[in-house]
Amino acid sequence: MLLNQYLSTQGDQPEWQIPQGFNIGVACVDQQVKAGLGDKTAFILEDAARGTHSLTYQGLYEQTSAFANLLANLKFSLGERILIRLPNSLEYPTAFFGTLKYGAVAVPTSTLLAADEVAYLANDSGARALVTHKSMWPELSEALADCAGLKQVFLTGEGPIHDQPSIAGIQLIDLDLELKCQRTEFVARETAAEDPAYLVYTSGTTGYPKGVLHAHRAMIGRLPASQHWFDFSGDDRILHSGKFNWTYVLGSALMDPLFQGKTVVVYEGPNDATTWPKLIKKHQCTIFIGVPTIFRQIIQKTNLAKTDVPSLRHCMSAGEHLSDEMLLSWRERFGQDVYEAIGMSELSYYISQNKSNPIKPGAAGFPQPGHDVQLLDENFQPVEPGEEGMICIPLSDPGLFLQYWKLPEETAKARQQGYFLTGDYARMDEQGYIWFIGRKDDIINTFGYRVSPHEVERVVKTHPAVADCVALGETIAKDKTLVSICVILHSGETVSADDLIAFGAEHLAQYKAPKLVHFMPDFPRTKNGKVLRKELVKQLNLEQAS
Repeated sequence: MLLNQYLSTQGDQPEWQIPQGFNIGVACVDQQVKAGLGDKTAFILEDAARGTHSLTYQGLYEQTSAFANLLANLKFSLGERILIRLPNSLEYPTAFFGTLKYGAVAVPTSTLLAADEVAYLANDSGARALVTHKSMWPELSEALADCAGLKQVFLTGEGPIHDQPSIAGIQLIDLDLELKCQRTEFVARETAAEDPAYLVYTSGTTGYPKGVLHAHRAMIGRLPASQHWFDFSGDDRILHSGKFNWTYVLGSALMDPLFQGKTVVVYEGPNDATTWPKLIKKHQCTIFIGVPTIFRQIIQKTNLAKTDVPSLRHCMSAGEHLSDEMLLSWRERFGQDVYEAIGMSELSYYISQNKSNPIKPGAAGFPQPGHDVQLLDENFQPVEPGEEGMICIPLSDPGLFLQYWKLPEETAKARQQGYFLTGDYARMDEQGYIWFIGRKDDIINTFGYRVSPHEVERVVKTHPAVADCVALGETIAKDKTLVSICVILHSGETVSADDLIAFGAEHLAQYKAPKLVHFMPDFPRTKNGKVLRKELVKQLNLEQAS
């Protein structure tokens, strides 16, 4: 196992052995060619508009080397930031790993962001360059014109570059043409494991996205998930339903599989519930990774089953909790479990379910060996089994981020007493299962009781009419907060608020059971689909005030 090269299990406590030098681009691409996997397919792109394309490890080595040589010819400095705003494409791993091989810092960003949001990221990160598609540049050009640090824009895709909007002080470069002119060999920078590698942005407390800077050692810190959440074996082919800009996908659908010498399958284009099973069958995928919504759509909108995806043997989900109902339905139809994980931008996935232990409904799983997860009280002392504590991670964990970008006070606040304070709370039962509670400001305080919204949501989602649910504390009078639920129903289903309240009372303790119900067509969400709880509360308050 690759993990054993970096994590020593001798003695009472596992101990990390992090090399002084490490480069993610080398580990995921160059090293695989050196290991004799050059002819193996590394990357398959299924594009609804452009067809099917692939790259071998040798091809990926040559493309990333050409990109690194292009940066060298333009005299990029080590550590300079390169913003990547691309759809799922062959150019994505080329730009991402090429940037890292050169020793610059990749800044993935979503294609869903508005032009002004992209401009904010460009300014905040101090990006020197942007990599994007020619079809996207016209909508971005005006907003990015005032980004003083931006000097080059690499454009990929069809069409002549002279048709693109030009901006004074910004050099437009046809990436596809330039890569063909570069040498396809590059001696990667001997970056230190501690050197910056990539910068991702997450929701900030000020209303602006907050940069989370990761070191090259983050790749090593991801290995516990590779062994204790994934189930890598043989010539695996991994399909993910998401976009690379999301750290969930960037890690589990690109870095993790390639570090293991596997084959990645990605999709770009419109999709429905049948898209993913069709791709699994077409490309003989063995591992499928998604979010609960995807698994729910496949169950509810298709009649597909195990015989339709005979190669599939391992399923994974994250982003939100998969309801018990969906897990049971997936088992019944596909004969498999869906293994969930908990993670965050600062650390990736560190708690997960695994094949060695039965899934306990509602439990998040176990801390992955190598991640010394501690549940601590306000005095930084471990809590007893069954007691609530904050999830804290020792600062020695190689998966931890370097810093919040240009936010030293935020970084210091999150690092105390030798720990990274996640801000999330959980409890551990006698069998070692972690029960996730959530952030302290999400906890519902009702009549002296503390209620985890996740526990309420898990139960309500088992109702056959409920497609999705968010539980909140709703203050209806001074010192009077009730458990309320916001509910999205399955298409064509009807149920009354009284019925859902009765259902909650039947399956939850009285103090946990919802007392108020709000039916909604959808919830306010981030670009990646995560529910914005605070925005939902504001929405309810406005409705009540009107």
